[in-house]
Amino acid sequence: MAEPSFYIGVIGNVISVLVFLSPVETFWKIVKRKSTEEYKSLPYICTLLGSSLWTYYGIVTPGEYLVSTVNGFGALVEIIYVSLFLIYAPRHLKLNTIVVVALLNVFFPVAAIAATRSAFKDEKMRSQSMGFICAGLNIIMYGSPLSAMKTVVTTKSVKYMPFWLSFFLFLNGAIWAVYASLQHDVFLLVPNGVGFVFGTMQLILYGIYRNAKPAGLSNGSNDIAADEEEGLTSRAPLLS
Repeated sequence: MAEPSFYIGVIGNVISVLVFLSPVETFWKIVKRKSTEEYKSLPYICTLLGSSLWTYYGIVTPGEYLVSTVNGFGALVEIIYVSLFLIYAPRHLKLNTIVVVALLNVFFPVAAIAATRSAFKDEKMRSQSMGFICAGLNIIMYGSPLSAMKTVVTTKSVKYMPFWLSFFLFLNGAIWAVYASLQHDVFLLVPNGVGFVFGTMQLILYGIYRNAKPAGLSNGSNDIAADEEEGLTSRAPLLS
């Protein structure tokens, strides 16, 4: 009979897949309009970086194949997203996007993997060093949810922090934190614990401001906020 961590990991995989697929509507709009317009590619590029490194971490860490499978799927999905950006980005942004993709999605992962393999001959040390890098990247990427929370407090409106995104951030962090505890994996536990805390804070803010009267915003601010709402899912780090 499989251990409880396996079932928890499978549930985490399902939730993570849903999060990975959540920007599909945004990219459908990009394809139909044949333009990325004001959408930013960096969140997707960073998610691809994280997914790639977590996939490698799951491969080199014994018993973490559920981490590698879901992040391997996520890496493939993010490659499609980033490719669409390269196809439909305006000419003046295309070169910059290519440079960032080359640096973060090619050079950095290759350098990180090569460095850990050359610096450490022991498989356990390689795994731990890669886990440290992955956890650090996830924690850094929490700047986006913090920005969304600041917007909610400032505008007194939850329009710019969709409920289901906050809920899945909370649920994703909780499930993977439980999985990490059962696996005794501190590199998974720390970022997912942080994700659970921030998800909880977002749900609390949603409860406080869901019926509040929004503060006045200029038209320009409304346009920016609308763009943020549509692309917000991609800016939340996937914690797995």
